[in-house]
Amino acid sequence: MSDVLLEIDLPGIKPFKKGKVRNVFDLDDSLLIVASDRISAFDYIMPNGIPDKGAILTQISLFWFDFTKQIVRNHIIESNVDNYPPQLQPFKKQLNKRSVIGKKARLIPVECVVRGYLSGSGWKEYQKNQSICGLKLPAGLKESAKLPEAIFTPTTKAETGHDQNITFAEVIDLVGKSTADFIKDKTLAVYQACADFADKRGIILADTKFEFGFDDGEIILIDEILTPDSSRFWPKDLYKIGQAQPSYDKQFVRDYLESINWDKEPPAPVLPPEVVAKTREKYLEAFTRLTGRQAL
Repeated sequence: MSDVLLEIDLPGIKPFKKGKVRNVFDLDDSLLIVASDRISAFDYIMPNGIPDKGAILTQISLFWFDFTKQIVRNHIIESNVDNYPPQLQPFKKQLNKRSVIGKKARLIPVECVVRGYLSGSGWKEYQKNQSICGLKLPAGLKESAKLPEAIFTPTTKAETGHDQNITFAEVIDLVGKSTADFIKDKTLAVYQACADFADKRGIILADTKFEFGFDDGEIILIDEILTPDSSRFWPKDLYKIGQAQPSYDKQFVRDYLESINWDKEPPAPVLPPEVVAKTREKYLEAFTRLTGRQAL
């Protein structure tokens, strides 16, 4: 098992933004996006990470970006460190497999959430209102039920705190009708193509989220896509309607934190070795089943 990379240190390369998992660096006409092995739960970053997590997430994303490029263009410029510009060559070992160079797109401030199944916050909202983001759903649906068709349930793009659900009419108010129509149509098209593919690999893609940006006036897909951090992937053979599902994500981390009755206030507790190992195993299983590749 490889070492855990928690901090991305690239002396001389201008930082652009640091998220819970990824660090972004400014290369003037493009961005270097590096996925660390940090893991967060309940809005806090854990003190220890998951070995290879950043590489696994990056490689899954690259697989899907390639798979969906006929549906919508994306921001990827380069992902092979051997082809990175000279100033990044000293950091090849740190960047290998876990980084991409992407276009410097102007972010569209909407999280494009798409749901094919009733779970998570969508299930909670349905129980209260029988709707999600203003979309009325059939009565009597159970937790984890497959929806009659995938639905676009956007949220705000919050810099801090939680994103808030918004209606499609509010998306139009935010970004204009043509942009709103485009990101909705592409979100649903990408989801359906990838959900159909994942289904053949024994995985249910319950829901996911995308981000889009403008590149020279054209809307492209940016950020990461269809990773266990941004999606709910469920093993098809274990699927049972009417309950929460086992999933290929932070489930072991969340379950552990609930089991020790952590008050969800800092400092976050250190994850024990068995939780780290099981979580890494789930991320790797998702990678292998989806991509068909045995190694990163």
